[in-house]
Amino acid sequence: MLLIPAIDLKDGKCVRLRQGRMAEATIFSDDPVAMASHWRDQGCRRLHIVDLDGAFAGEPRNRELIQSMVEVMGDVPVQVGGGIRTQEVVNAYFDVGVAGVIVGTQAIVQPEFLAAIAHAHPDRVWFGLDARNGRVATQGWDETSELLATDLAIAAAQVPLAGIVYTDIDRDGMMSGLNIEATLALAKASKLAVVASGGVTTLEDLAALKVAFHAEPDLLFGAITGRAIYEGTLDVTAGQALLDAPDA
Repeated sequence: MLLIPAIDLKDGKCVRLRQGRMAEATIFSDDPVAMASHWRDQGCRRLHIVDLDGAFAGEPRNRELIQSMVEVMGDVPVQVGGGIRTQEVVNAYFDVGVAGVIVGTQAIVQPEFLAAIAHAHPDRVWFGLDARNGRVATQGWDETSELLATDLAIAAAQVPLAGIVYTDIDRDGMMSGLNIEATLALAKASKLAVVASGGVTTLEDLAALKVAFHAEPDLLFGAITGRAIYEGTLDVTAGQALLDAPDA
């Protein structure tokens, strides 16, 4: 299980949002490349990057910056999401060394796109499922559909995905703890590995997540954390050590 630091990019800066609202962006760094280097030095074993500008524009807006961040991470894998809606964009990211791409909106409005890129790049494509009250949000979280996240996860399990990045939007950036029940239910229903996201705030949150997945550890790839590591309520090194520790 991995603790995965998140870097969200907006206007060339490292920011965090509250519940996905662009109007509530907090700038944590003017230098995302330096921030990536910082999390690498803290011992992170995977980095999560979101092109927020790209998510809202429908196409990447920070590709050159992301390439620089991938380079500074060296051997540490980087996963990227935000505005990935064509095969050309997927290929371009893999060409510059990105380890995994996260596809959300386009996978929902065009399921055959998700299937095509997953078959072209087995176990390197993640399905980004973002939900409010269990219902899927798209278009950079601007729109909430009537689709149930669990139903889409089950359908997506038919193609060779790396897994699902599941975010509870109501908790994202709110420092309120994970929605562990919903995350576990989604993983069990789909039988796909999940990356939990939205609300990871303290070591206690990670401990609770680990306990919940105790019977099925293969279904938990890890947890993404953002605001907590920037505001200091969670330490990356300590968090990864907790996830690495053998169960009592």
